[in-house]
Amino acid sequence: EETHEPATCICSRCGSERLRKVGEDVTEVLEYVPGRFEVVRHVRPAYSCSKCETMTQAPMPAMPIPRAMAGASVLAHVIMSKYADHLPLYRQTEIYARDGLDLDRSMLAEWVGKAAWLLRPLADRIAQHVMAGTVIHADDTPVPVLAPGNGKTKTGRLWIYLRDERQHAGPAPPAVVYRYTPDRKGEGCREHLAPFSGHLHADGYAGFAELYESAEGKPANIIEVACWAHVRRKFFDVHKANGSAIAREALERIGTLFDIERTIAGKSPDHRRTVRQSLAKEKLDRLADWLDLQLKLLSGKSELAGAIRYARSRWDALMAYVDDGRLEISNNAAENAIRPVTVGRKNWLFAGSDSG
Repeated sequence: EETHEPATCICSRCGSERLRKVGEDVTEVLEYVPGRFEVVRHVRPAYSCSKCETMTQAPMPAMPIPRAMAGASVLAHVIMSKYADHLPLYRQTEIYARDGLDLDRSMLAEWVGKAAWLLRPLADRIAQHVMAGTVIHADDTPVPVLAPGNGKTKTGRLWIYLRDERQHAGPAPPAVVYRYTPDRKGEGCREHLAPFSGHLHADGYAGFAELYESAEGKPANIIEVACWAHVRRKFFDVHKANGSAIAREALERIGTLFDIERTIAGKSPDHRRTVRQSLAKEKLDRLADWLDLQLKLLSGKSELAGAIRYARSRWDALMAYVDDGRLEISNNAAENAIRPVTVGRKNWLFAGSDSG
């Protein structure tokens, strides 16, 4: 708080020095104080016994990275800047240089790598928590990775597995785990999901199909829950391309299903199931009949017919949410969890290696 007194305590009219305070005006102005770095000097005096010359000295406090000059707060700041604020390390070095601090990018990279090793147990515990759920969401996104030797990039994949029970008032805290594979082969996602048993929200990726198959007369451990947002997107693309009246009606019919979901967000599973059974099930049955009718009137090679076949071939998985209040109408939660990756990808352009 800054107080601005008059330049003089003499009345400008009569010259009297007997001025009394009768009020004040207060104006608040927002200012920015840049973050700053501190150097903490750990001084450890060494003592020698005057009788037997035994040395005594306090041990050095434990550091996140032995013999490194980075404290925990600096490591946390670099990591949050890189992964949460999407600032590549080369940009961070330029920012720190403005504060007079010379931190080489290769040194920052070494700190990040060692911090990742330190945090691996925490990441594994998060993964255990996610896979312990009975309902999870899964999706993937491409990641450009530098291919060694030719100066070009290849396409790796980041897989997202999300557990979020807030929509049906579940008690478990939400969490998401990210896993990397150098390609999009199904073995990768199936290995990730090996500990999981329950309902899986996902798109129509063929690599998941093996997870839904029964084996040796036993039902599959994972039950497919298809995404109505993916179905809607196909009709939206057709309508955007040619203004199809059939596609527009499909969008309107699907939109009423999402309207129902907005009224029961955060409610108990039983309540959600009851509402869906009374309001959504009949709409879905009529939608199925209507789609079958339209398909007979369309060319089988048209994109609109393809959109209808996509929906009807996954109908059982698309209907799953109606009978279970824990399930969602779409896989949008997983797509939202991908968003930080896609934002960061525009800044860091590519990863340097599979391990990186």
